[in-house]
Amino acid sequence: MRLDLYLKTSRLVKRRAVARAMCDEGRVLVNGREARPAKEVKPGDTVTLAFSTRSVEIEVLGIPAASKKVAAEEIYRVTTEKRTENEDDAWRKNRSSQ
Repeated sequence: MRLDLYLKTSRLVKRRAVARAMCDEGRVLVNGREARPAKEVKPGDTVTLAFSTRSVEIEVLGIPAASKKVAAEEIYRVTTEKRTENEDDAWRKNRSSQ
């Protein structure tokens, strides 16, 4: 499944356009590398999202079949969640650690 669609379907972001924008800004990493919106996501992948005030790292557990309400526990597991003081710090740290 495409990364932008996965983020929307799993309800990690509200809209697919937001997921695309985050990817374009370099705020989404898949397995430690910057990812494009069309990147295929599969179970076992690690996805890091840098939001404005926090950074979240998840492990993909499954791919939802459709865009219906699915329990988050079935789709992903949060491995790390960090709060940041400055909105740009989270994604800059992720980009510099590559």
